[in-house]
Amino acid sequence: MKLIKDIAIVGGGSSGWMTAATLAKVFPEKNITIIDSSGIPTIGVGESTLGSMNDWLSIIGIKKEDFMRDCDASYKLSIKFKNFYDGKDEGFHYPFGQPIFETEKNIGSPEEWQLTKSLDPSISVQDYVNTFYPASALINGNKYSDNLFKKFENFNPERDSTVHFDAAKFAHWLKKEICIPNGVIVIDNIVNDIQTHDDGINFLILDNGKKIYADLFIDCTGFKNILSKSIGNTDFIDYSDIIPNNSAWATRVPYENKEIDLEPYTTCTAIDNGWCWNIPLWSRVGAGYVYSDKFVSKENALLEFKKYLSDKFSYINVEDLDFKDISFRVGIHKKTWEKNVLMIGLSAGFIEPLESNGLFTVHEFLVKLCSTLEREKISQWDIDAYNTSTFMQFNDFATFVSMHYALSVRDDTSYWKNITNKTFFPKIINHDFTNQISPIDLIVRKFNTNNWGSLGYVGGGSKGLHCIATGMNYSIFPSSYLYLKYKDFNITESVNNLKTIWNSNKLRWKSIADTQPSLFQYLSDRIYNVQKK
Repeated sequence: MKLIKDIAIVGGGSSGWMTAATLAKVFPEKNITIIDSSGIPTIGVGESTLGSMNDWLSIIGIKKEDFMRDCDASYKLSIKFKNFYDGKDEGFHYPFGQPIFETEKNIGSPEEWQLTKSLDPSISVQDYVNTFYPASALINGNKYSDNLFKKFENFNPERDSTVHFDAAKFAHWLKKEICIPNGVIVIDNIVNDIQTHDDGINFLILDNGKKIYADLFIDCTGFKNILSKSIGNTDFIDYSDIIPNNSAWATRVPYENKEIDLEPYTTCTAIDNGWCWNIPLWSRVGAGYVYSDKFVSKENALLEFKKYLSDKFSYINVEDLDFKDISFRVGIHKKTWEKNVLMIGLSAGFIEPLESNGLFTVHEFLVKLCSTLEREKISQWDIDAYNTSTFMQFNDFATFVSMHYALSVRDDTSYWKNITNKTFFPKIINHDFTNQISPIDLIVRKFNTNNWGSLGYVGGGSKGLHCIATGMNYSIFPSSYLYLKYKDFNITESVNNLKTIWNSNKLRWKSIADTQPSLFQYLSDRIYNVQKK
């Protein structure tokens, strides 16, 4: 058993500075050192976050509004997906927060919506979200507000919104506003050599000759894995069998009319050999194309991306944009903590940018690390429990991301034909960690949720709903079940009554949203203090 007092972090970027900020705030009694060379560039693309980041922000005691102005940030309420189903689908939103299903609020149930959809195929797949999520009225109208607690049932803007931001600016803000004021020792240098012993790393030797000792070394060096490789921790679990992409092009697009084009959501649009993202920040749009180099060359992928940009942003000349080429591996290290070396961020693992998960493992793994370090001394049991927990969480999310491809019926390119012929199955079933906990328990625990139901409902596209198995349980019921359940009712009358109720709710929510400021107006007044002309 070991007391961890001194912690050394190697590598900056989002993961390094988020790690330093977290440990400095949660454990002020520990000595935190970060070694970050200003001469080493970071990937710096991640600009979209998930709602779970709010929990991490609360742990270190900051609010979104504290850093938004310095990080070119905007609010995010949802992720929109287009063309993942058959290449022609209208798209659907996947909003944050929980849907409303309470009968006493005249909302109805998912089964009733599915029954209505089965009887009337003309109903849009987006109607599921519009029916059960009041915030959809804000999303559809490009609105934002923080005073709808009573008017919008089950919508809390603090909980149910997150941010688009410039990741590099956020890392700098954390350094300046959180890390340095809270005693983090910052060293602008590089690691020149690493001395190891039986328990892991003994000390680091910097380029200036200085030796750095620590009880715990945290590897935030990205795919280089400088610290982890030094102790031989190289076992990597590859997920490319269920996550098809391994490359990306990224760029920045100026606004033409920010007041109209600034949207409170990320858009993901599937194209020939992958999908493109649009992430609206305050000053510009972050855009990228995530693809598989097994099906298209880097050069042809760039041509596909430029065509997409020309169609999407017709006012720009794509040749004037700067493009960044990115390659990534998909998977996670079998042990994200081995001996006295722990990995955070890309060094630990990466899924792919779909569902805005770039920073997800960073803040979620940090929460687990804090829970572990609360014990006065760390034993091998603690390390094993941390490894199991982080793997389970990564696997759950990777499987969730894979479902976006598994539900597709596209066959218009070799890429999509290959995807529709893949076997998608939770990878944890065949992994050694299942010896420690029942795989069925793991699947049901994660999959049996309203969010999985939302994905399954909308995944059916205009050609009907899919019955998606969520682990060992079904959260979406086949039409035969629904007809049997409601056989004693006048189905036509019931459906018409439900439509009336749902339409009334939608109109009420829209009327409320219409009185609220646009996202641009809200940010102008509340965050960026833009003077009205």
